[in-house]
Amino acid sequence: MDALRLRPSLLSARPGAARPRDHFPPPFCSIQQNGEGRVCFSSQRTQGPTLFHCQKFFDWKSSYCRISHRSINTSVNASEQHLQSEPEAHDSASIWRAISSSLDAFYRFSRPHTVIGTALSIVSVSLLAVESLSDISPLFLTGLLEAVVAALFMNIYIVGLNQLFDIEIDKVNKPTLPLASGEYSPATGVAIISVFAAMSFGLGWVVGSQPLFWALFISFVLGTAYSIKLPYFRWKRFAVVAALCILAVRAVIVQLSFFLHIQTFVFRRPAVFSRPLIFATAFMTFFSVVIALFKDIPDIEGDRIFGIRSFTVRLGQKKVFWICVGLLEVAYSVAILMGATSSSLWSKSATIAGHSILAAILWHCARSVDLTSKAAITSFYMFIWKLFYAEYLLIPLVR
Repeated sequence: MDALRLRPSLLSARPGAARPRDHFPPPFCSIQQNGEGRVCFSSQRTQGPTLFHCQKFFDWKSSYCRISHRSINTSVNASEQHLQSEPEAHDSASIWRAISSSLDAFYRFSRPHTVIGTALSIVSVSLLAVESLSDISPLFLTGLLEAVVAALFMNIYIVGLNQLFDIEIDKVNKPTLPLASGEYSPATGVAIISVFAAMSFGLGWVVGSQPLFWALFISFVLGTAYSIKLPYFRWKRFAVVAALCILAVRAVIVQLSFFLHIQTFVFRRPAVFSRPLIFATAFMTFFSVVIALFKDIPDIEGDRIFGIRSFTVRLGQKKVFWICVGLLEVAYSVAILMGATSSSLWSKSATIAGHSILAAILWHCARSVDLTSKAAITSFYMFIWKLFYAEYLLIPLVR
């Protein structure tokens, strides 16, 4: 930069020239940006073309900064809009999680294995009243739907009432149930079962079928007496009475009442007790006894603590387990003999083959159960319910 100094001879050549120091720019102080974005540049030793190029450079840099500033502002605004949309997305996710959690809690509260069993049993028994394909009409389907919905409402009342009076027991035996886990308060449980009981009776009354209404009423009475803590009630404390309650509903009420609902109310035919209906009632009597006995096997710990004198508490898990397996094998043997006496070849083949396969599967699975593991016993109990479902698929084939 020292090479750029001007010679005094050049300065003195002009008339009225100022002293040499007046021709130098002000001392170098700073680079400042005014309100219009222009840059003020000063240097003690810079002038001429070099000063021009530097000025151009800072003018360009100032413009670039203005553009970058606008871009940053745009990005910030977009980010702010994104951040503003995040609470909305968070709220939507929270709402969906709350709905999903509520549905899951109600699913567990309704005891879905009993719901499926009730629905299948009603459909299966109703099909026994079908004499030809022409019977499967909108009239039949409407009557069947009315029966299934009313029965499911009552089923939820019964299992919900049982949970309300077993909260402390379920904290030991079934801690994942909503009332035992605290997801539902007792008041919520009372509200749910009250609504479903009212809807069940309301639908039964509107339909106007006496067999259907009596099925609902008897199920309500027995289900209430089984669970409620009142003098002379809570029949689940007594092993024989508890088994009779379940047997009466599953083996008798469901089979007879819902068959008569279709036969007499829907089809307007006289009441008859056909061979398939008698078989279904007898077979499900065995099965209902097994379910009544087996359901207490995985619950022995809580039942013993709270004084529930079930057969499992009295006799032990192993003995009750093999009693249940033996009763089911006897029921399958009777079903095979029943199929062998059928006059219909397709019914005979289906009944013999179906029950032989189920009997073999039951025996194979029973031998592999670890009776010291509560999880294994509970899993086998769910397997018993699957056999229960399978039987209702075979019952309509019995002719």
